[in-house]
Amino acid sequence: MSERTAATTDPDEPEAADDSTETPTEVTTGSTSVVRALENAGVETAFGVQGGAIMPIYDALYHSDIRHVTMAHEQGAAHAADAYGVVRGDPGVCLATSGPGATNLVTGIADANMDSDAVLALTGQVPSDMVGSDAFQETDTTGVTAPITKHNYFASSPDTVGDTVGEAFALAAEGRPGPTLVDLPKDVSLNETDREPGPAQPPETCRARTDPADSQVEAAARAIERAEKPLLLFGGGVVKADATEVARQFATEHRIPVVTTMPGIGAMPEDDELCLSWAGMHGTGYANMAITHTDCLIAVGTRFDDRLTGGIDTFAPEAEVVHIDIDPAEISKNVHADYPVVGDAGRAIERVDAELDEGPDAREWVEQCLTWKDEYPMDYAAPDNEPLKPQFVVEALDEATPDETIVTSGVGQHQMWAAQYWTFTEPRRWVSSHGLGTMGYGLPAAIGARVAADDDETVVCVDGDASFLMTIQELSVAVRENLDITVAILNNEYIGMVRQWQDAFFEGRRMAAGYEWCPQFDKLAEAFGARGWTVDSYEEVPDAIEEALAYDGPSVIDFHVDPAENVYPMVSSGGANGKFALSEDQL
Repeated sequence: MSERTAATTDPDEPEAADDSTETPTEVTTGSTSVVRALENAGVETAFGVQGGAIMPIYDALYHSDIRHVTMAHEQGAAHAADAYGVVRGDPGVCLATSGPGATNLVTGIADANMDSDAVLALTGQVPSDMVGSDAFQETDTTGVTAPITKHNYFASSPDTVGDTVGEAFALAAEGRPGPTLVDLPKDVSLNETDREPGPAQPPETCRARTDPADSQVEAAARAIERAEKPLLLFGGGVVKADATEVARQFATEHRIPVVTTMPGIGAMPEDDELCLSWAGMHGTGYANMAITHTDCLIAVGTRFDDRLTGGIDTFAPEAEVVHIDIDPAEISKNVHADYPVVGDAGRAIERVDAELDEGPDAREWVEQCLTWKDEYPMDYAAPDNEPLKPQFVVEALDEATPDETIVTSGVGQHQMWAAQYWTFTEPRRWVSSHGLGTMGYGLPAAIGARVAADDDETVVCVDGDASFLMTIQELSVAVRENLDITVAILNNEYIGMVRQWQDAFFEGRRMAAGYEWCPQFDKLAEAFGARGWTVDSYEEVPDAIEEALAYDGPSVIDFHVDPAENVYPMVSSGGANGKFALSEDQL
């Protein structure tokens, strides 16, 4: 079911009037001004949970064309809005009431902040004259969320609240994306106004520089021309800037190998000869070898987080670093940039390309990278006398689905296997939690992605048993909304990555990592009203996948996979990327 599906209805509530199609909300109160601002910004969908302090906003939404998806928990609303924005390329919107509703959003807001995802959160608040009195369901929402938002606002007047909401929406997408929040006291929402909000615009003081300085472009071009072993590193900023076509053209024209970060997956087709897949702690051996031996690393839209770099002193040790980023604060924050280029990713690549007198001759270097692909293939053993391997399941799902399938995931071993063994060829198809590492992200993200996607697009959530249990209640939303998503649980009855680290670094003391009992997820799915399957063997895999994908609605496949299987390659925390382990005894 796609974005163009009708709004949620409740059989116990009276139907909304059917005369509001394409009609802007009339501004009579602060709450109607908020909704009109959302309409002006082009918002089509919002995710949220009702409550007392936010109720005036919901009342204003009643006659709006904006579709509202009621989530089971506010954290799910934030994750769904996040994923919706990732897939659509526009800010997602979530709503919650004051106090516990707002604090339940915090994990999702922090997740969006770490991954630079554009989200607008609207939270109810107690009336202005009660703020600071410890009123029922009062929390200092702006104080709590200040460290995890680009900016947040406390609305003070019904006359200006619409403009504030429009500005917050625009700011979320301006420059480096990220979450914003508007806290809405109930009196501001209820009080009268006839002042209509203007178009959504970011504040003048927050306009990002898109065109890089000439001197920076020239210096970067000269460094690339000198390189004998150039390497492109495409981060999530390439995807967020919609710069994938420009980036791909640059790589192909100059025959420069490409590695990506995990958020940058899909920026370069992974079936392209030049693509070495993603690098870092569990990245491919050949990507990590390329980073270790390049003499010119051209990094675009990445913040060089520790899961990518390992030890900073051993990261790209032979390279001059060209760092292109929209956010000047990221330049030399973690990795020193010899040649900083501040600007929009696509525009900066175009400018550097135009400045090149002659591209680097990297033919021998490309051959070396291809040799590493042969030396360190992404393969795995699957003996018939051992339990089902999770890598096999991911490959089977990939083979059974269209090339442009949207894949969401939770966090843990299953996330790494999904990223490693699914071949992504397009941007905005991989939707996961990277910086914050939020278990439970996968299912609500699949809901947001499904609502954002076209009807003919496939959405698959690759989840772990532990991650699935954290937000399983959102399955009720998928059933109620009749959302066609397939959840594939790689069930090893462990918090698998914790167990792997305990075995490797804590002498096998598996404290609080395993389950003595695990639910029957197929039965739980059926109880929610979804379809469910359990798979224990290789022979059962194809039929279960085919049936689940064919079902027009939410389905859950519980794959019982090898509990002893680990994720490799692996670079130990703070280690050197070029010294990745292929087995536990190499750590």
